[in-house]
Amino acid sequence: MSPQIAHAGEWFLHSGIQESNGGVARYHRTDTGRNLPVSTEITGYTLSAFVYLHSVSQDERYLAGARRAAQFLWRDAWDPTARAMPFEIAPAEFAYFFDCGIIVRGLLAYWHTAKEQEALDCAIATGEFMLRDFAGPAADFHPILSLPSKAPIARDSLSWSRSPGCYQLKSAMAWWDLFEVTGDERFRAAYLEVFESSLATYREFLPGHPERHKVMDRLHAFSYFLEGLLPRASSDPRCAAALADGIKLLACHLRDLEPGFVRSDVFAQLLRARLYADQAGAVRLDRACAAWEAAQLATFQRADGGYWFGRKAGEWLPFSNPVSTAFAAQALELWHGTPAPRHLLI
Repeated sequence: MSPQIAHAGEWFLHSGIQESNGGVARYHRTDTGRNLPVSTEITGYTLSAFVYLHSVSQDERYLAGARRAAQFLWRDAWDPTARAMPFEIAPAEFAYFFDCGIIVRGLLAYWHTAKEQEALDCAIATGEFMLRDFAGPAADFHPILSLPSKAPIARDSLSWSRSPGCYQLKSAMAWWDLFEVTGDERFRAAYLEVFESSLATYREFLPGHPERHKVMDRLHAFSYFLEGLLPRASSDPRCAAALADGIKLLACHLRDLEPGFVRSDVFAQLLRARLYADQAGAVRLDRACAAWEAAQLATFQRADGGYWFGRKAGEWLPFSNPVSTAFAAQALELWHGTPAPRHLLI
């Protein structure tokens, strides 16, 4: 366990980003010293991060943090009457397809380690919610539903999170993970549906916006497409080709945009995509590019162990973010030579 990830782990444990009920705030404002409200998606990401931190350290404090996050999701967040997983619970106004997939993967990562049935039950129920209520009329999946009606909200082609697209493949990967655990063919078929659609359309996703800083945000989302390809990276030549093409496309845009605005999570996601694609035998690692990305990423770690969200015109943006910290810490640990199975990808 490298010093950088140990330092990041202490941030997760002691920064106050995880509240006493186990839920995790969306991010911390470094200028005001305040957290934003708890998000179920960010709790799911942090759950995965705690499980990963436990896997590389065997430190039981991380497993305890994971348990608190998992219990928040199945006790406080999941609505058993509506059979829905909301984005936030105070109030529960919306549900996001993407968020639900992240939550399922966090619960499954915890279940693989702790074998608590409640985690598996909630993961299956949330995966079924995704199948049942997000299905759209055009063989796609609605990005956002209004609660409690479950009516889809209006889509916006310039807002990636309010449009269907290839980035949804990472969330759909939760269905593949559920299939591996349960054997339920419905989950496998649903993943493959999103997989085929994403392969056919991913080239349309970038740049996708006339404003350069918005393109950087879309690089973050495009990285989810690359991550979602991993279940088939070693078995489908089309998948390997898309990974190779997507990594080059992402790296090109990142180099172009980085001087003006750059997000730490994009560096981390690109580095992880390179390392996992190489591990799968799909795309040979470009060590020179990976070394540059790792060196750049390392500069984002704060004195308290968390990672800055981003840098604009040479100045740090005043956000310390659980997702940025988790992605960066894992990417650098993988780069330092500690492998991790795909189900531990945060």
